[in-house]
Amino acid sequence: MSIVKRFITESIKKTEIDEFLQKKLDRAGYGGVNISKTPLGTHVVIYAMRPGLVIGRGGETIKELASALDQNFKVSNPQISVSEIEVPEFNAYVIASRVASALQRGVHFRRAGFWALNQVMEAGALGAEIVISGKLTTERARFEKFRAGYFPRCGEPALVAMKKAEAHVQLKPGIIGVRVKIMPPDAVFPDRIKICEALPPEEKPAVAEQVQPVERAPAKELSVPEPEVQATEVADEQPEDESEAKQ
Repeated sequence: MSIVKRFITESIKKTEIDEFLQKKLDRAGYGGVNISKTPLGTHVVIYAMRPGLVIGRGGETIKELASALDQNFKVSNPQISVSEIEVPEFNAYVIASRVASALQRGVHFRRAGFWALNQVMEAGALGAEIVISGKLTTERARFEKFRAGYFPRCGEPALVAMKKAEAHVQLKPGIIGVRVKIMPPDAVFPDRIKICEALPPEEKPAVAEQVQPVERAPAKELSVPEPEVQATEVADEQPEDESEAKQ
């Protein structure tokens, strides 16, 4: 098997496992799965809002899941661990399942979409998009988007940081699809610039007040001898002009 086919088959297997767990753990608030291979076997981490329903009494449910993954999907020695979702509003699987269950109860699609979008944005997400598609109002299928916040379409943040999920619900007109994309608040953008605001002059601490004056030793007084002044007698001399005038 070539490397390309190997990656394709592994991705298909992960998608099938994800869909199987989503249907099996719908009541537990399924929020995704992370599969990684270890030297001892395969480590499977299941994220759920109610971990107790995933584990079951005495671990019965988790044992059934391990045997199902081994028999149906050929997962070697699956070791399953359950992790609780801290903030459900930042999990795309949880939001998609909430919208799908609201549609199944008969809630109007616009009301369900705006309700889920407001929940995500009030929790502190940077951006979110909810797409509901199918036979919404007429016999012709169409879709409607509900979007808010900062939502990049392409680039590394859209591929790495964005959380995506899909859900489907069967109604009388047909199947309705729900697609959710969430940009969490801890996403790092390479083009984000942080500007530090400078304090105004009156709020800056005065440097002169903080510095204490240094006491210096008094300077020594130096006695300088006064210069001797000699009195000289100057003879009164009459100008030559006056003597000539008398003559």
